[in-house]
This record gives sequence, C-alpha cells and structure tokens, in this order.
Amino acid sequence: MREAAPRTPRYLELAATLREAILGGAFTGGRPFPTETALCERFGVSRFTVREALRRLEAEGLIARRRGSGTTVQPPSAYGGALHQPLSNVGELLQYAKGSQVSYVPQGSGPLPQAVADLVAQPTPGQWSAFRGVRRHADDRLPIAVTDAYFHEMLGDYIGAIDLAAGTLFSQIEQLAGIRIGKVTQDIQAIAADSRTAADLEIDEGAPVLRILRSYFDPKGTIFEISVSYHPGDRFAYAMHIDVEG
Repeated sequence: MREAAPRTPRYLELAATLREAILGGAFTGGRPFPTETALCERFGVSRFTVREALRRLEAEGLIARRRGSGTTVQPPSAYGGALHQPLSNVGELLQYAKGSQVSYVPQGSGPLPQAVADLVAQPTPGQWSAFRGVRRHADDRLPIAVTDAYFHEMLGDYIGAIDLAAGTLFSQIEQLAGIRIGKVTQDIQAIAADSRTAADLEIDEGAPVLRILRSYFDPKGTIFEISVSYHPGDRFAYAMHIDVEG
C-alpha cells in the first residue's frame, strides 16, 4: 500500500504565496503590506499561521517588522533581486518552483555518472534516469539555475509518468508514487562553471556558481532521487530559519 505524502504546512504555503507576491513587485509604489488581521481574513487562516509565515519572510530579509509600525517590504536592493530559497524543512524545498518555470529534457538512463556518485560518497547501485532543466523566473529573465535530476529504477513506471514541463520533478514523484521521505541531505559548494553549465546559465566559462547537491532517502535509508543544481552567484540566495530552544 502506498503511503500518503505529507501535506505541506499551511504557514509554508502562505509564506510561499507572499514571497512570490513580494518578489513579483506586488507591494511597490507605496502599496502597504497587509496587516496580520487582513491576512487572516483574506486567506482564512489563524493568526499563528500568519505570524509563522511572516517570521520566515523576515528571516529571508524580504520584510521588516517593527512593533507599532507594522510590516514593511524591503527594497529590491536589500536582496539583490536574487531568487530566495528558504530552508527549514522538506516542505519549503517543495515550494522552490513558485514564481519560476522550467522544462526538463530526458538525458537517458544508466549507472549514475561517476562525478555525481563521487559527490554522494556512498553506494548508488542500479540504473538511474537522468533529466536536465534550466529554470527561469516567470517573466523569462536570465536563468537562475540549471539542474540535473536522477531517479532510481526502484520508482519504476512512475518515472515515465512525469510531466517534464510541469515544474519540480520531485513533487510529482512524491504524488505519483506516494513515496515518503525519510531524510534529505544537502551539500553546498562554490565551484567554477564548466562549459556546458556556463552556456545554459548564460555566463562565462569558469565563472563562480553555487552547486547544490541534494539526496532524497526513503524511510529505509535508500536513495531514490539525486539532484545537482548550479546557480549563478548573483541570482540566488539561501535563507535558513533556525529555532533556538531554551
């Protein structure tokens, strides 16, 4: 029996909606940011949900909140117009496609490329189906990422059911196969762009890019997906939200 995929928390969905509106310029020209009460009424959510969503946007540097003066949107110069990727749990990884578009192209199947296997640094046996896609903002500005995604043969026919023009591949696999995530590991490193990556990102060969390697494991500890994304340094920013206990 397939296990149901976990639902993305409502505050993460709200944060993604508000993030897309902010980066899309919805609050320029002096238009004020909605109050907590207005957001509760508009989206039909609790004040806790609104506050958690706003807390994440504040951690990302997209808004500023001050007691007595409400919430204000930070100017684009504060975050350089780059894509902001929040990271505090798997749900936020699934919000990555918001406000951007990508269409993947199949790259064939076979053993995992040795260069990728070396990065994973643990056994990756079997056959892997590969896809490559270039991600852009919805308004078709310069590319913000090129991604190589690999799916293990354990996913069977579900790999062939993926809609390559529908955005994030992982979220589709999660829904199609009903697979449950045990953990996600992530490694980030600055490297020089090779010729192919540079051409896809429209940058010079050798220019610095941020390489993000993600490995997705099922509850038994088996890797079923690996993705390697490359981001130009001036078009991407990470924001991490950490709750301090005690």
